[in-house]
Amino acid sequence: MAGSPPPVRTVARSDPTPIPLDILDLSHDGRGVARWPAGHAHAGKTVFVAGALPGERVLARQTARSRSFDEAATVEVLQASPDRVPPRCPHFGTCGGCALQHLAEDRQIHAKQRVLLENLERIGKVVPGEVLPPLTDAAWGYRRKGRFSVRRVEKKDRTVVGFREQDPRFVADLSECHTVIPRIGTRIAALAALIDGLKARREIPQVEFIAGDDTVALVFRHLAPLDEADRAALVAFAREHDFAVFLQPGGVDSVHPLWPQDPQLAFTLPEWNVVLHFRPLDFIQVNRGLNEKMIARALALLEPQADERVLDLFCGLGNFTLPLARLAREVVGVEGDAGLVRRARENAAHNALGNVEFHAADLAQDLGGHPWMRGGFDRLLLDPPRSGADGVLRQLSLKGLKRIVYVSCHPGSLARDAGFLVHERGWTLRAAGVMDMFPHTAHVESIALFEPGRG
Repeated sequence: MAGSPPPVRTVARSDPTPIPLDILDLSHDGRGVARWPAGHAHAGKTVFVAGALPGERVLARQTARSRSFDEAATVEVLQASPDRVPPRCPHFGTCGGCALQHLAEDRQIHAKQRVLLENLERIGKVVPGEVLPPLTDAAWGYRRKGRFSVRRVEKKDRTVVGFREQDPRFVADLSECHTVIPRIGTRIAALAALIDGLKARREIPQVEFIAGDDTVALVFRHLAPLDEADRAALVAFAREHDFAVFLQPGGVDSVHPLWPQDPQLAFTLPEWNVVLHFRPLDFIQVNRGLNEKMIARALALLEPQADERVLDLFCGLGNFTLPLARLAREVVGVEGDAGLVRRARENAAHNALGNVEFHAADLAQDLGGHPWMRGGFDRLLLDPPRSGADGVLRQLSLKGLKRIVYVSCHPGSLARDAGFLVHERGWTLRAAGVMDMFPHTAHVESIALFEPGRG
């Protein structure tokens, strides 16, 4: 894939006349990359084309213009790529939840692998010794956590519920979603009808959903108090569709159950005999099947031994930490969210794991005062946010570590940190690969293995 355009653009007046374009590449956000042809006022300038694939010739209409690139949308495919497939979802092309449904599933993951390898080479100036086989799982009905936007549209005289459109000013009017778990994805229209019947329908801006093994929860954000009739309607909907319903009148800490009284949210990692309990707004990995495969690969790459001490940074609820505790002598998990740390400790106790401890720390700040920083470790696993792990890696003593496994949700920050480990700390990038946590989107999840020495 070629480089993506910057996230912020300057939009100027666009030419509405459709123009034939030859698509040269695929951008990091899933759009085709072309150049305006000879004779165009901006001939040679890069244009990103929504709905187009490499090797295609399309008729495209310009939608936005900026100094360094233009944007366009496909009006008609004149010559299709052999990798093009019919999108399953009727909302594809409008809804911003997916970017790659028109690309064959086996080609999507290879495109994401290109993103990772290009970032490693371009940003980090590193090449992995081995490219790991891509990890994939179910491509449909996998999304167990997400957020729907809600908007009352007076022109339609109804409430729409969905993800943001490709133009994020608007909410996609969804009737269904094939990437969301079926218990949610098939009930979006019913959810919209529910909200539209509430007195507070204009006061509900979003509904979050999250699923454990047995319970699916909906969290209704509301900007004004709900009267008894509205609360009763929500309870009736929950009973009918077997949902747990939570209300959120304010910040994250205001979330509380409406029905049932004490719903339990949890998922199992059967290979390690671990159960993880969570709250409805907690971070959990979106794709259950891929998450289990990811943990298995991370632990296989890390190779923790029964007499060793392991550090797990950005540990969250203990998604990696608790399986690690089944294998190592001692595991230390560190996380910036104090609420997640509390629940990680509860999960350790629930699973009767006495060889694991959790600490709260902002891993982007000065960590010199934290006692766990002075402890010796044999192996390191880290799963940072999109910003990466630059701050903690520059402070952490890597002496004595035998392996580092880095799980990443952003190939650019992984590439930057890989360059630091290799070129400034003297480590070797032994292996790297991609994992399709979000099929049909341009999101790239990846994993990398580092070992001491330059090989």
